[in-house]
Amino acid sequence: MKLTILKDHLIEAIGHVSKAISSRTTIPILTGIKIDATASGVTLTASDTDISIQSFTPIENDSIKIIDLFKSGSVVLPAKFFVEIIRKLPSQTIEIEVKDHFQTTIRSGSSEIQIMGLDPEEYPLLPQIEENKMIRIPSDLLKTMIRQTSFAVSTNESTPILTGVLWHISGTKLKFIACDRHRLASREITIEHDVSQNLQNIVISGRTLNELSKILPDQNSLIDIVISDNQVLFKIHSILFYSRILDGTYPDTSKLIPQSYQTEMLVPTKQLADAIDRAYLLSREDKSNIVKMIMREDQTIEISSSSSELGKVTEQINLQRFSGELLRISFNSKYMLDALKVLDSEHIHIGFTGAMQPIIIKPEESSSLLQLILPYRTTN
Repeated sequence: MKLTILKDHLIEAIGHVSKAISSRTTIPILTGIKIDATASGVTLTASDTDISIQSFTPIENDSIKIIDLFKSGSVVLPAKFFVEIIRKLPSQTIEIEVKDHFQTTIRSGSSEIQIMGLDPEEYPLLPQIEENKMIRIPSDLLKTMIRQTSFAVSTNESTPILTGVLWHISGTKLKFIACDRHRLASREITIEHDVSQNLQNIVISGRTLNELSKILPDQNSLIDIVISDNQVLFKIHSILFYSRILDGTYPDTSKLIPQSYQTEMLVPTKQLADAIDRAYLLSREDKSNIVKMIMREDQTIEISSSSSELGKVTEQINLQRFSGELLRISFNSKYMLDALKVLDSEHIHIGFTGAMQPIIIKPEESSSLLQLILPYRTTN
């Protein structure tokens, strides 16, 4: 194999695929990036078995010559060294040449680097997915849905299914649900066509979705999502992003969400978030993260937290609207802050069905986004 390629294009492709490289893999070949050079362009592939990413760079684009191919071929190069060295090369053009036994020479300007490559035949094949089950979502919307839910997945590997986000598809509705037993986040959208006839619920790792989100373009371009029995393929322009579907059955969380409320309030989002953020500083020092909310007759709430060593923080917030019983509630301030950060609304609706029942938080104008937090039981 022998080619020259523009440095910026190679760095961009490496940046995409290197998200699939794991330092913990027990398969030596997977610590590398596979390079395939053909008459149409250069394809880079990286995988950690859970996710695989492939990025294609064409020979030319918009009449700009990106690659000069002298000899087609393939090689696997050690990712860590390859990524670092390409970034540090002096010239805008990079030459890669592979000789016998996958001995690879990289030249750029006055630099010449020798790397021992690996046999590409040993690299695992990417999953073959039939494209008969597909949904299409605007990139910016998919990115928003991931941001509004994936933070609530469990980090406890003893229940692997809860480390993922459930994709619940019903007719033309697609809902993401993430739950770690202490909190829940859900977001629902309408998709173009009814796909429920041939799609069941699927669960994709929260970590995987966060990596996908980094690749997704911010603009409103459509992403094709192809679903098979155990894999999902995201097609993003010149990038193919494969993810394994988590095994197991996701618990039914619908019973957690009340249909009516005993107490309801409308609160200015930023004011509440700022007050909880200040209270969080003290609750964090006490290692409890517990913040208290006390509802008052005069349509205000008191937010407070205390630390046995440092002292106490107390703030009053005026409510836009209030109805129902006055309650005293304790909750995890970090969970509340995480929920408030993704509610893109000036005012939020908070509903309660009792002091020890789930707290439901929604944007004022929308029912498609919901956050749930379980309160804490405290001695007072």
